[in-house]
Amino acid sequence: MPINYDDNTYEVIRNQDRCINCRVCERQCANLVHKYSEYYGRMTSDCISCVDCQRCVSLCPTKALKIIKNPNSYRDNANWNEAAIKSVYKQAGSGGVLLSSMGTPEAYPVYWDKILINASQVTNPSIDPLREPMETRIALGKRPQNIVRDGNGNIVNTVKNSLFLNVPIMFSAMSYGSISYNAHKSLAIAAEKLGIFYNTGEGGLHRDFYKYGKNTIVQVASGRFGVFKDFLNAGAAVEIKMGQGAKPGIGGHLPGEKIGEDVSRTRMIPQGVDAISPAPHHDIYSIEDLRQLVYSLKEATNYKKPVIVKIAAVHNVAAIASGVARSGADIIAIDGFRGGTGAAPTRIRDNVGIPIELALASVDQRLREEGIRNEISLVAGGSIRNSADIVKAIALGADAVYIATGALLALGCHLCRSCHLGKCNWGIATQNPDLVKRLNPETGSERLVNLITAWTHEIEEMMGGMGINSIEALKGNRLMLRGVGMTQKELDILGIFHAGE
Repeated sequence: MPINYDDNTYEVIRNQDRCINCRVCERQCANLVHKYSEYYGRMTSDCISCVDCQRCVSLCPTKALKIIKNPNSYRDNANWNEAAIKSVYKQAGSGGVLLSSMGTPEAYPVYWDKILINASQVTNPSIDPLREPMETRIALGKRPQNIVRDGNGNIVNTVKNSLFLNVPIMFSAMSYGSISYNAHKSLAIAAEKLGIFYNTGEGGLHRDFYKYGKNTIVQVASGRFGVFKDFLNAGAAVEIKMGQGAKPGIGGHLPGEKIGEDVSRTRMIPQGVDAISPAPHHDIYSIEDLRQLVYSLKEATNYKKPVIVKIAAVHNVAAIASGVARSGADIIAIDGFRGGTGAAPTRIRDNVGIPIELALASVDQRLREEGIRNEISLVAGGSIRNSADIVKAIALGADAVYIATGALLALGCHLCRSCHLGKCNWGIATQNPDLVKRLNPETGSERLVNLITAWTHEIEEMMGGMGINSIEALKGNRLMLRGVGMTQKELDILGIFHAGE
């Protein structure tokens, strides 16, 4: 039995002089933390259920509430910290697997923060993106080996079955079931407006969203939920999910409570029954098997759609990517270990996989050494937090990036890491109708458009500062990066010099 162990971590502080007993906090809290006491004639709080989602704090009209970390703690112990002790108590009492949501909170190195971007000065003048052309469009897929011109000397477009993005950012896989109908609709509308793509995740595609197909990537995972011919042909590309960063090497689990009538119909599974994806694809045990599935999907879509293979960032990721590049796939998506998810075993999330920065650099270098880098595009994901991360990812070799947690934050997520409980107070990671309606898709999509628009401006400014006027010129340009506070081995894997060199 999966369990959550992050209870009794927070304390709700209520200023009774400010509280007017309006009961907004009671109505807004899906975890039933707040209630009105007739006996005392005031609001009370059951702190053991608080997940620090900040919904009550945000909506309290008199600002009478704040949530703090519970100051009560066990005796200090450098080896057995409080989280380790609580997890043992919880598992000893239940026999269950610890579950957590979103990315790891552990203090592993964030290499984006140890990488600096170069800037132009005198001999290589900078470019002003407000007054000079700046190209942020990108094509994902196989690249032609040679330039072809017609009789008049004009370049002939020989790029086929590629994804064309106005900016090198896509919304990563989040399934219908793990997130709400309104969250999916927000992503779909925003992708269409921005000229980019969003990913269905492994939960199929709701019929209402087929109209956004030209901006949709449909996913085929080990459970094959919702996969049939119309689904495959509804999207602009098909992604095979071999693994994901938050839980490499294991399958997925969507609790039966989240599988209502709509999700059941979309996923093509019984209502109220747990949706459990197996760890492996039971028809893939080699690169040859993967190649068979790639071409089966291409056959099913009349060879009109590129195929993406998504893999987790693990220790031998460069060798795996080399094999995937030879499987017939058009794009490889690499998901780093800091990637978020609706539910992952805590020990897997916090101990398995490697950072996306190291994985991306090693894959790009391996494919270049083997002379096949132009045969496939690379998409990097797993905690891309801002425009600077994107610029650094592209300079390390990515063609584009996937964002998921950043997109959910734009929709209102407060990163309380309790998605697996299905009680998201912001209407995102829930199927409860009363909670889902809290997220307005039109407002949500507008906020997503604002976010990507702002990031695009910043990407243009950073490229301009480097004297670069296109994403293509930035891609794999590691000379524009420098490292600080890293070992020589880390610098060697990233393929960059230390600051000052």
